[in-house]
Amino acid sequence: MTDPAPWFITAGSGPPDVPRVYCFAHAGGDPRSFLTWRSELEGEAQLVAVCPPGRGHRASEPRPTVEEFAEGAAAAILAEERDTGGTGRTGYNDRPVYLFGHSLGGLVAFETARRLRDLPTLRHLFVSGISAPALAPSQRVRELAALEGREFAEQLSFFEGLPPEVMAHEELLDLLLPGVIADFRMAAGYRYRPAAPLEVSVSVVGGRDDAYLHPEKMRPWHDECRVPPTLHWVDGGHFYFRDKSPKAVTDLLLDAIQADRHIEVI
Repeated sequence: MTDPAPWFITAGSGPPDVPRVYCFAHAGGDPRSFLTWRSELEGEAQLVAVCPPGRGHRASEPRPTVEEFAEGAAAAILAEERDTGGTGRTGYNDRPVYLFGHSLGGLVAFETARRLRDLPTLRHLFVSGISAPALAPSQRVRELAALEGREFAEQLSFFEGLPPEVMAHEELLDLLLPGVIADFRMAAGYRYRPAAPLEVSVSVVGGRDDAYLHPEKMRPWHDECRVPPTLHWVDGGHFYFRDKSPKAVTDLLLDAIQADRHIEVI
């Protein structure tokens, strides 16, 4: 059985029945940054940062492919949600489970949801800043993944990448770039495989000023979902939640959590 401990970081334990939101970071992103959103959720859910091999406290482990990341994350979530006290009705805890991923993290969250079809408490998949999986990887991602060093850093600006203060600091750039490049190469190595549409509800979020996204790139999301996904265009660019506030995401999460609770009460 997969040991879920290395996979997850939380900001303290919450009540056992509180919904959990498993969060997947963008290329080069720190999954722990999602934990700063907890005040926006008003105690309605517990945020869980998903930490892949090869990053953070798992830096000594080999970096996975997108598919390996999703398989490992799904196995860890199933192990974490398995009911060990014998009180659940289905072999799993009764608490609702949600997935959220941004950019590369959205692609991993999608592939993770595919592998969680048998988890009855999975309620909703939220993907952000990413076109439909069938279109991945884009030509731009493949070209960027082939670059090195400052050339990579300069081209990364299309994705609103590294801030000016990092670009101006060579030592900091040398420290951060290898992880970002490795993640882009993970994205470039992704190969979409058709599968049965997801039964779980799906919300797709994109910044109106995100140069990477276009309505035409979002439409094929419909092919991935049994029920048509909900598309939300929000103010801002690729990192809209960084420029404004995370409320563009957390308000959607709260709406879904509260709607699910209402259905369960009925």
